[in-house]
Amino acid sequence: MSDVKAQFSILNQTADPAVADAIRLAVENGQDHELNRINVLDFAKRNGLDEERVISGFLHAARLGLFDLTWNVLCPGCGGVLGAHSTLKSLRPDDYHCGLCACGYEASVDEQVEVAFTVSPRVRRIAAHDPNTLPVWEYYKQVFWSSGIDFNEADIATLADEVTLDTLELPAGEKAVLSLQLPKEFVIVFEPVTHSAEFIDVQGEPTKERQQLSLVYSKTPTPTGGTRTMRPGPLRLSLENQADVRTLPSVFIAGDVMHHLIGKRKPFLTAKRMLSNQTFRDVFKADNLSVDQRLKITSLTFLFTDLKGSTALYERVGDLAAFDLVRAHFHALLEIISSEKGAVVKTIGDAVMATFIKPEHAIVAGLRMRAAMDALNVARGTEDLIVKIGIHEGPCLAVMLNERQDYFGQTVNIAARVQSLSTSQEIHITGPVIDSPAVAAILEREAIKPIQKQAALRGIADKMVVYEIP
Repeated sequence: MSDVKAQFSILNQTADPAVADAIRLAVENGQDHELNRINVLDFAKRNGLDEERVISGFLHAARLGLFDLTWNVLCPGCGGVLGAHSTLKSLRPDDYHCGLCACGYEASVDEQVEVAFTVSPRVRRIAAHDPNTLPVWEYYKQVFWSSGIDFNEADIATLADEVTLDTLELPAGEKAVLSLQLPKEFVIVFEPVTHSAEFIDVQGEPTKERQQLSLVYSKTPTPTGGTRTMRPGPLRLSLENQADVRTLPSVFIAGDVMHHLIGKRKPFLTAKRMLSNQTFRDVFKADNLSVDQRLKITSLTFLFTDLKGSTALYERVGDLAAFDLVRAHFHALLEIISSEKGAVVKTIGDAVMATFIKPEHAIVAGLRMRAAMDALNVARGTEDLIVKIGIHEGPCLAVMLNERQDYFGQTVNIAARVQSLSTSQEIHITGPVIDSPAVAAILEREAIKPIQKQAALRGIADKMVVYEIP
């Protein structure tokens, strides 16, 4: 059996078989561009598969060496890839600059860092493994723009025919001249390999005199300067490539058509979602963050649990019986967290800290946890398992603590303190959680009426409004 067949055989055992089969068929029969920076959410939709199982399947495939996982920093304006990294540890703390939009951005893992998968060259060689050989529009589609841009063949044709005045491939060390007729529009001379741009505001009366513009592309991206003004009419654009690689200077009309095209977006797998994926935390433990990294997350939902009276439980029923009960409780909680698109950050004694991308997933998990404890108690004829639950949503930092990817900030502190308010199996949630329309819909569907109250939380200066879910 070849190495690749052996790897797919293992994938079939570690991932959902339907997902493993879909991945194998894609590798065997897919077109080259379909195997570069795969958008796994789109892959799941096209194949009619569960998103979480597809994410898990590609993570296992990457771990086996079938795919390369990349973390791509995106421009929120145009969707261009400003930096591609093989690990999260490579993300820079400074700003990423987009030449096309003339803006700088700090990499936020909420919506600005995508996670994509490219087939390994050891498994199948595709054109994107050597991006300098890609035709210009394939380079834009496969390398410059992210998997979240919803381009089809018609869109590429529109980009080439209606938005672009001219484009060329300029080999390293070469010079070229483009003769253009400038329309009365805002024009951008953009180069996607070096991320360099020149803005031209074409206005005023047309001229027959030839205007001149010279641009030099170097190894390091040239910061976008101010906007120059020119008149409608002929332009002689002189280009020189002093970079070590081929460049692709393109002259775009930055009008409604271009903005419409790059505004067509589809969901993609974010770094935020990946960090709250249980398979990723289990399989890629060493590939999270470096010790000195601090990644900002603008919104994440935390769920804390604690087993009430566990010390008394050990004294009452004995170590062996209590251990079995606690283990059954952990098994139920961890299974529920994973199935509701959450991830366990850590367990502390009999307590669990988990994260969810959306508050509605956390509230459903909390309600299911409470029901699971009731079921375990009924099955054992006891009332020993009482879990206190607290949920809060807000900004935080993703960090490395004690060789584990963890979270830090006031949001984490509040979530832990809210959990401590519970005295029985009620759930306590905060304003940001109950303000979510999806959470309100769940509570209404379950005929649950939250009880509002003021609470003093240890270590928090002011009293907070919290809501008890009876």
